[in-house]
Amino acid sequence: MRSVVRCPLCSSGASKGDIRQKVWDYLETSGLAEFPRPVYHRIPNFKGSHQACCSIKELDVFNRANEIKVDPDKPLEGVRLAALQARKTLLVPTPRLRSGLFNKIVPPPGATKETLRICATSQGIKEYSVPVGLDGKARVDLVVVGSVAVSEKGWRIGKGEGYADMEYAMMVSMGAVMEDTPVITIVHDCQVVDIAEELLGDHDLTVDYILTPTRTIKTNCKRPKPHGILWHKVSYEMLGKIPILKSLRYKEKQAGKDVTLQDEQPDLVNASKSAVLNEKAVAGNTRPQASMGSAQAGQQYVESDSLSPRLEGSGVITTVYVGNIPPNLRVSELKCALREFHVAPLRVNWQGAQHRAFLDYKDKAAAENAVSSLKGLSLGGNTLRVELAKNQRNKEQVEINRQK
Repeated sequence: MRSVVRCPLCSSGASKGDIRQKVWDYLETSGLAEFPRPVYHRIPNFKGSHQACCSIKELDVFNRANEIKVDPDKPLEGVRLAALQARKTLLVPTPRLRSGLFNKIVPPPGATKETLRICATSQGIKEYSVPVGLDGKARVDLVVVGSVAVSEKGWRIGKGEGYADMEYAMMVSMGAVMEDTPVITIVHDCQVVDIAEELLGDHDLTVDYILTPTRTIKTNCKRPKPHGILWHKVSYEMLGKIPILKSLRYKEKQAGKDVTLQDEQPDLVNASKSAVLNEKAVAGNTRPQASMGSAQAGQQYVESDSLSPRLEGSGVITTVYVGNIPPNLRVSELKCALREFHVAPLRVNWQGAQHRAFLDYKDKAAAENAVSSLKGLSLGGNTLRVELAKNQRNKEQVEINRQK
C-alpha cells in the first residue's frame, strides 16, 4: 500500500492568496518542487507528477473519451502523452488565449514513441499543433486542468489569473462541453487541502477527480460548474488581452444575450443600442450587392459609410486590410460587426470574391484602434486577418476615386 503524503497547510479564515502562498512555499522548502522553478505564480510541477498522470489510464472517463482538453502546464505532460498514445484527439488551450481557444496536437504520420513524447511537451505543442476556430465543432469529452490547491470536495484554486475558469466558460459558450463533462486535476498530495466553500465564486471551476502520486479521489462534487461566460465580470482590459472573447461576445449579443461588461457605463450601453438601430436602418438602404454572398465571381464595389459621409481629419487616409473573409459572409455582416466594435470606417472597399476588404479611416490613430479592436474577431467560422494595409493613399486620391 502506497503511503499518503499530507501537510496541514490551511487554517480557518485563509484567503485564496494565503492558500496559494502556503502551497508554493511548502513545495519549495520541502524539496518536492520540480522544473520549472521557482514554482511561485505557476501551476506547480512536483516530484511524482508523471506517476499521478499515468493513473488517468485507469479511469473509465479517460478510456471512453475521444476528445480531451488538457492544459499546457508541465505537471500535465504525462496526461498529454497518455492521450496521444491512446490515439485520442488532444486539444491544448493557446497560451493566455491570445490567438484563439484551442490548438489540436497533430503528430506526424508514423510518429514514434519518442516523437509522441516530444508532442506532449511545450515545444511539441508549438511544433505539432494547428489552431481550432470558434466554429470548429469541438466536442470535448474530458477536461484536465492544473491546480495550485484543491479540496477533496472538488473546490479548486488556480494560480490566480482565471484562465482555466475562462477557458471552461468559453467552451460552454461554444457548446464544446456539457454539464456532465468530467473535469480532472493532477496535483501532489500536499496540494489537497481544506478550502472554505465561501471562497468560491460562481465563475470558479470545480473538479470531479483528483489524481495524486498516491491516490485517485472522486469528489462527487455537486456544486454547478460555470454555465457560460459571466460578462458582468469581464473587463475591457480582459477583452483586450483575450481577443477571442470579442468574437464570443459579438456572437452572444447577436443571439440576444446580455453581454454588458463589468466596467461598461450606461451611456455606452445606450450607444451600443443606438448603433444596432442605425445598422438596421443602413441595412435597409444598402445596395443590392451588399446582401449578396461574397462568393460571386468578380464582386467588388466601394461603399461610403452613411454615418461618416465626409472624409474629414488629416490629409492622410489610413487604410486597414481585412483578410480571410469566408466565402458566405455578406458585407452587411462585416459592417454590423464594425459598428458593434465602434470602429465604423469612413468607407468600405469590399472585395468579397478575393475574400478581403479595405477599410478607410480618417487618420492613423483611428485605423490602429480598429486593428486593435478587431484582433482575433471570428466571423462565419474564420478568424479575420486584420492589419494596416501595406499601400496607403492620401486624401486627394481617395476623393478622386470617390468622384469617378
